[in-house]
Amino acid sequence: MPGPAVPATAAATPAPASASAAPQIQLIPASAAGALDAAEEAVDLLLESGRAPGEVLVITTGEHHPWAAHELSFGEAAYWAQHDAGDDVFYADATAVSRAGSRPVVVVAVNGGSTAAVAEALPLAHARAGALLIVCGDPQQINSVLGAGV
Repeated sequence: MPGPAVPATAAATPAPASASAAPQIQLIPASAAGALDAAEEAVDLLLESGRAPGEVLVITTGEHHPWAAHELSFGEAAYWAQHDAGDDVFYADATAVSRAGSRPVVVVAVNGGSTAAVAEALPLAHARAGALLIVCGDPQQINSVLGAGV
């Protein structure tokens, strides 16, 4: 004997694409001085857990990450060629986020910079993150930009 009828809309309606596409957000509390170290630890854990280096983008809101500063000393073209190759973790300054492509994981070190720069960088970083956005910094500042409850 057949069971009760289930309305087709309830049984066959998939979840909206935007609901499943939104990246998970993780917040790692850290001072501006400690945000870069917290981001490095997050990257190490990601790689140890099986993430490929090319899946990770790290963004700094204050001083450049030492790797980025070193690589930029060879010129912009060589620096961005490494980004385009996608073989390794890529480190970018918040001012360059709009040029960086999407990656499954984006880690943001809120290691300084103006409130306006952070407010501009976090939504761009969120848009670049495919599966996971990790933000290392002052929780109050981050929540005020991304929204309460992050």
